[in-house]
Amino acid sequence: SLIGRLMFELPEEMGLIAVAVRQTQGKGRGGNVWLSPVGCALSTVHISIPLHSNLGQRIPFIQHLVSLAVVEAVRSIPGYEDIELRVKWPNDIYYSDLMKLGGVLVSSTLIETTFHILIGFGFNVNNSNPTICINDLIAKFNKEEGTELQPLSADCLIARTVTVLERLIEVFQEKGPNGVLPQYYKYWIHSGKQVRLRDEEGPLAWIVGIDDYGYLQVHEEGKGVESVHPDGNSFDMLRNLIVPK
Repeated sequence: SLIGRLMFELPEEMGLIAVAVRQTQGKGRGGNVWLSPVGCALSTVHISIPLHSNLGQRIPFIQHLVSLAVVEAVRSIPGYEDIELRVKWPNDIYYSDLMKLGGVLVSSTLIETTFHILIGFGFNVNNSNPTICINDLIAKFNKEEGTELQPLSADCLIARTVTVLERLIEVFQEKGPNGVLPQYYKYWIHSGKQVRLRDEEGPLAWIVGIDDYGYLQVHEEGKGVESVHPDGNSFDMLRNLIVPK
């Protein structure tokens, strides 16, 4: 991609962001194609992270910080705090725990002692199909609460997301995971949820949180807490199932 080539040609201190109006060649996890129609906020951001830093030692955390930044971009606006936008581990943006309206994809390249990270994120701002969008949630909230919150624009939310992400990275670099986890848990959809391990008849486990490296922690009775890897397991939150491959 253009941004992938550009990122090595720019001076170190300069950030890079690409904003797409619509996209037809996007990549998702596991080789999925990511289509982005008009009305979707879609962006790719390049950041550099030193290997010997809190985040450099915990690169999987970046997708969580980006998901959190998208949610915060909306819910940190005065009046919009109760819009039901949430984070689904490891890399989705949800309306409550009901419906996906965005996602995050991170790829990293280590050059000498610096990670060059490309962050792609997209979320539905103004297109009600095929799922739901942020402005639908705002309209629904206005109707239920008698408020008059204005719809938001994709450009505004991309700018806010990047600003919030920069702050979250600063806090993480200074304080590590504990600097950001309370906020992440406030917005994630998994608190107190039960899952089945391995298959639908498998043992029950409770979701506890995420560990220091960003992997999911589950507690199986009599077994203690174990971490579950998002790529080594197919993890279907909607069916409440964790399947080790």
